[in-house]
Amino acid sequence: MPEAALSSGKPMPRVGMGTASFPFGATDPSTVKDVVLRAIEAGYRHFDTAAVYQTEAILGDAVAEAVRAGLVASRDELYITSKLWVAHAHPGHVLPSLRRALRKMQMEYLDLYLIHFPVSMRLAEDPESMPYSKDDLVMMDMEGVWKEMEECQRLGLTKAIGVSNFSCKKLETLLSFATISPAANQVEVHPYCRQNKLREFCKEKGIQLCAYSPLGGKGTPWSNNAVMDCPLLKQIAMERGKTIAQVCLRWVYEQGDCVIVKSFNKSRLRENLGIFDWELTNDDRHKISTLPEWRGTLDIFVHKTGPYKTVDEFWDGEITGDK
Repeated sequence: MPEAALSSGKPMPRVGMGTASFPFGATDPSTVKDVVLRAIEAGYRHFDTAAVYQTEAILGDAVAEAVRAGLVASRDELYITSKLWVAHAHPGHVLPSLRRALRKMQMEYLDLYLIHFPVSMRLAEDPESMPYSKDDLVMMDMEGVWKEMEECQRLGLTKAIGVSNFSCKKLETLLSFATISPAANQVEVHPYCRQNKLREFCKEKGIQLCAYSPLGGKGTPWSNNAVMDCPLLKQIAMERGKTIAQVCLRWVYEQGDCVIVKSFNKSRLRENLGIFDWELTNDDRHKISTLPEWRGTLDIFVHKTGPYKTVDEFWDGEITGDK
């Protein structure tokens, strides 16, 4: 498995397995656990979860079983990412949230801990709850939250820290006061959401871009089937003797990004790793660059009473990757 060196911690395997399913927590835990075990057997070493996915404990159980079964020698052979939910993105609540995650996962440390979105929500009374209400959105104290993220890394509870869904402008704000720079920024990336400007900015700043929804987020509330139904991608797949999914994943891989794939289908788990021994042609890449751009995760945290009242405000005008 190819890896990407990060500014902190150990290298990140370039392909990881995501554990989110929608609605969150709806998939039978035994199914998720079994798929994680099959993924480890297939060669995956990078696993992505989040507090809001409600899969942290399941992932931890699967990792513990994989060690007992000898699929890996120890947890240290794996790269584990989790994320801070917006309702807990407040100074004084970051460290407790990470400690809860580690207890659930039966682990002493994460490899990467991310701020899930650049926004907060009014504190929930129950720290175990994962509320989502647009009426309760508030501006994040980014400096206060990031200082506590840095403390999490200094304490060794996570080997690296980063962000998710941050624009160039929000990264610039964070970097203006950070003493530890974010190691990664996990964002939506696929042939219709190419993120060229953000990728160049992140490269310049030493931040690894990590792609979620590389197939357009099929099965998520914000998705459509444009990627998987794209005639151009179908044509390229046919000419290369590959699947559309493999074409999309190879395209993301060729951009230098890490990529989070998600399939609970065991054969597709292996298929998604079949992207390392072939290349797209220059003509393929040029044609993909002409596809119209759109973003699926547009307005999840946009509301008339919240800190971001328009899509442009939330994404700082960077709705398409070239702006």
